[in-house]
Amino acid sequence: MKEISAIELLAIYKNVSVIDVREHDEYISGHIPGAVHIPLSTIPVRQNEIDKTVTQYLICEAGGRSAQAGKFLEDQGFDVVNIAGGTGALRQIGTPLNLGETP
Repeated sequence: MKEISAIELLAIYKNVSVIDVREHDEYISGHIPGAVHIPLSTIPVRQNEIDKTVTQYLICEAGGRSAQAGKFLEDQGFDVVNIAGGTGALRQIGTPLNLGETP
């Protein structure tokens, strides 16, 4: 699976599809603007909501859960990129994050 750093994501996130696979409370406490929330545990039953025609950038807190989601989605024929370091890395560098449920 392809992987980029959280810093690399900052340069492109407005032009790509980002899926945040963290739990609800984590998502509302701060997520990258525009990220769609689909928790890891729901990826198998909600994969039909994900556009298979575009590359999906997957993010979690540190990169582990998004890698799990990416492995599953790749096996289903999706083109995915994991965000290494995740939202935690974005916080460490002072990136402004959206609060609440609005992507």
